[in-house]
Amino acid sequence: MSAPRRLVVEADGGSRGNPGPAGYGAVVIDPLDGGTLAEAAEYIGVATNNVAEYKGLIAGLRAVKELFPDTPVEVRVRMDSKLVVEQMSGRWKIKHPGMKPLAAEAASILPASSVTYEWIPRAQNKHADRLANEAMDAGRRGEQWDRASSTAELDAPRTPAGSAPSPAGTPGDAVAGAAKVRAAMAAARPATVTPQAAPAESVQVGWGSAPDLGAPATFVLLRHGETALTPEKRFSGSGGRDPELSGTGRHQAACAAEAFAARGTVEEIVSSPLRRCRETAEAVAVRLGLEVRIEEGLRETDFGVWEGLTFAEVRERHGADLTAWLASPDVAPTGGGESFAEVAERVSATRDRLIARYAGRTVLLVTHVTPIKTLVRLALGAPPESLFRMELSPASVSTVAYYADGNPSLRLLNDTSHLR
Repeated sequence: MSAPRRLVVEADGGSRGNPGPAGYGAVVIDPLDGGTLAEAAEYIGVATNNVAEYKGLIAGLRAVKELFPDTPVEVRVRMDSKLVVEQMSGRWKIKHPGMKPLAAEAASILPASSVTYEWIPRAQNKHADRLANEAMDAGRRGEQWDRASSTAELDAPRTPAGSAPSPAGTPGDAVAGAAKVRAAMAAARPATVTPQAAPAESVQVGWGSAPDLGAPATFVLLRHGETALTPEKRFSGSGGRDPELSGTGRHQAACAAEAFAARGTVEEIVSSPLRRCRETAEAVAVRLGLEVRIEEGLRETDFGVWEGLTFAEVRERHGADLTAWLASPDVAPTGGGESFAEVAERVSATRDRLIARYAGRTVLLVTHVTPIKTLVRLALGAPPESLFRMELSPASVSTVAYYADGNPSLRLLNDTSHLR
């Protein structure tokens, strides 16, 4: 049997909004000379970062299969997605139901023994990252990525340090062969494909939006009142014990109820299923004479084994995991909690359901820090790291309005004037 052909696959995916207009990129590289053997990129419509990253991996592995259908291969996959690398390596469980079929598809393309996975910093994944961004830019124009107009290869190193000539010939021979492969693949690929979702440019924003859109769906976002864990700044999500409001928290809920009664604008109340939110919502509901509808999608993040611990305690016991979590929205807390990307996907789906249900109405959503920050972040189109740059006090009020053209408007953030 001939020696296996050694290859490198670099893959990436991105979403402008997470979820939002998304695309992926993948490149197959000859590790001996750095030559590009194949490139793949696609605009995939509205999706999350995680979905786009998995689709980039799948495209890269399929490109290897197409290039060498009858040749044994050893493939080293390099990605800056800690989530995909750890899940495909078998070190992290795949909890999200949407990720499981994608991981299974990726695993089915080549024999498991022939593929290894390596995490790399984003700065070392420029080629695939640029392909993904080219795909998203094409989607914005209502097109699909075209290899002929790509400049992503400009970011790829031509001859890596320490590389050696291929036994089959000189580095120049390998690069020339790679060029032939690329040309054949480009000729076989259609120039454009009908995009799966409307391009982002079709939605007007800011002052350019239409002036008469009717009454928006207005979400008044109320964070629950304090619990015993709040002043101690302990992780308190949906995976630990379900604490009740403290005496301070009950007072805060009563103050909020009086404020909403004075305004007289709230028409419906929807709450997270967790006790601290239900108690806060009930205080308002009794004062306004409304019922409370429970919405599972408004629950707080599952913080895994960090539940009940302070930040300092997590740093001491799970320092490496905490550092990774702070660095990437795709990384989950220790013990199988939820990543910020998973929470964003859940919250955005809940948002869309509620917008459709309460079009033109003002709804009080009683929920938690992460869901509120996520709704604000998505409304602003801000990056995931903005979650760490917002302050949300217990029983604070924020407001986002959603208009018929799809444009959100942030009207209020972290108002605590009713508590003074």
